[in-house]
Amino acid sequence: MSQKVAVLGTGKIGEALLSGMIRAGWAPSDLLVTARRPERAEELRARHGVTPVTNAEAAKTADTLILTVKPQDMGTLLDELAPHIPADRLVISGAAGIPTSFFEERLAAGTPVVRVMTNTPALVDEAMSVISGGTHATADHLTHAEEIFGAVGKTLRVPEAQQDACTALSGSGPAYFFYLVEAMTDAGILLGLPRDKAHELIVQSAIGAAVMLRDSGEHPVKLRENVTSPAGTTINAIRELENHGVRAALIAALEAARDRSRELASGSN
Repeated sequence: MSQKVAVLGTGKIGEALLSGMIRAGWAPSDLLVTARRPERAEELRARHGVTPVTNAEAAKTADTLILTVKPQDMGTLLDELAPHIPADRLVISGAAGIPTSFFEERLAAGTPVVRVMTNTPALVDEAMSVISGGTHATADHLTHAEEIFGAVGKTLRVPEAQQDACTALSGSGPAYFFYLVEAMTDAGILLGLPRDKAHELIVQSAIGAAVMLRDSGEHPVKLRENVTSPAGTTINAIRELENHGVRAALIAALEAARDRSRELASGSN
């Protein structure tokens, strides 16, 4: 028997998830979508062959509901869905900062809830999705969530208490790298390179470094030391990064992101 999955509030990440699921073997006929604008829903139907429905219809007919609306809109969506969701439905939340207890308090007793923090590389099937189960979520529910989000990248299970830290690291993580590439590109221009050449040099260097980190099994300190010759160019650059407190700034930035995730949770209650 096929399992119907509904993506509610289908924006860019939701559409990337749908596309990845279809490539991974899900039948478009088993995928339902909701969108705020009717024209957006029809666009999804035309592009992917999925079925647009209302939020209430999705709640009544889908076996798994994936809620991808913004955190500030989640309470309103749950008020709409609650009368229609049987307790045997799996509810997956992709909203930053909102704990599974927020959903469990508003849905039928015993409803299984799984919390997932993914990131924008889902658009290119290179997402990092972090998965935590609520009170009533079983191992099978977590495995099902992994199958869905595994279609657009890698998944990792963590205790829910670690979700805010994961949001700071991987949920927001791509933005830090984009910021770094932007700064390095500006530096390349300052050093006399055309913007397009500086960009190409930095992006390929970033890809190569990421693959080495993933595949070599080496600690990043060891990989950095391999590039850092005595009295060479790299050590001079590293000294300046340390003099300007870049490491401390990164730690402070991640703490700020974690704290904001916690604020989103407290504001949703």
